[in-house]
Amino acid sequence: MKINILTLFPEYFATPLQQSILKRAKQKSLVEFEIIDIRDFATDKHQITDDRPYGGGAGMVLKIEPIARALHSLETRNQKPESLNKTQRTKTKDQNSVTLLTSAKGKLFTQEKAKNYSELDELTIICGHYGGVDERVAEHLVDEEIRIGDYVLTGGESAALVISDAVTRLLPGVLGNEESLANESHSQDVKFAHPVYTVPREFNGWAVPEVLLAGDHKKIEGWRENQQTSKMS
Repeated sequence: MKINILTLFPEYFATPLQQSILKRAKQKSLVEFEIIDIRDFATDKHQITDDRPYGGGAGMVLKIEPIARALHSLETRNQKPESLNKTQRTKTKDQNSVTLLTSAKGKLFTQEKAKNYSELDELTIICGHYGGVDERVAEHLVDEEIRIGDYVLTGGESAALVISDAVTRLLPGVLGNEESLANESHSQDVKFAHPVYTVPREFNGWAVPEVLLAGDHKKIEGWRENQQTSKMS
């Protein structure tokens, strides 16, 4: 799978993508990340990517032109960015790919969406802008607007990382034990995973439940199901 991230701050992703499961997934060639600097597709010498909103108002709005050029460059690698026409890229469902815009007014990102995205060949994420993004990007260039929660971020970079992490760990072969996905929180009909414990058996007087120590797997499964039910109620 390939995940493209369009951003004004490419350095934001330098360290996180080199850590833990994301790093191992890359090393196994199960996922490829490409970070695209939107500023590279601005046409003026100062690489300006935002401007004042029409009609007035606070903040600066991210322009559609550099985003359209960046998206089109992903599809036509043999052309130079300055030769691309902003109208050449329109919202499509070609191949097995999806393009997202992170936005505080988008649909809520869920485990179900993460699973759906993990089945794609290519996922492109456009990082939203603190002043907003020209609405024509949402209308014509992306398949979906996505938010990761009911709050506002200074930019979509952290949301793009959350989405990338949630999607990557669902790719076959990424986790060492695929069974760990089966009963975790938000998987299939499971809203919350059951509690888990490890050594030591007792710490500061806090003991591991005896049912987990007896070796009776039927009772253990019953206890785990009961714990999941009680957390959901």
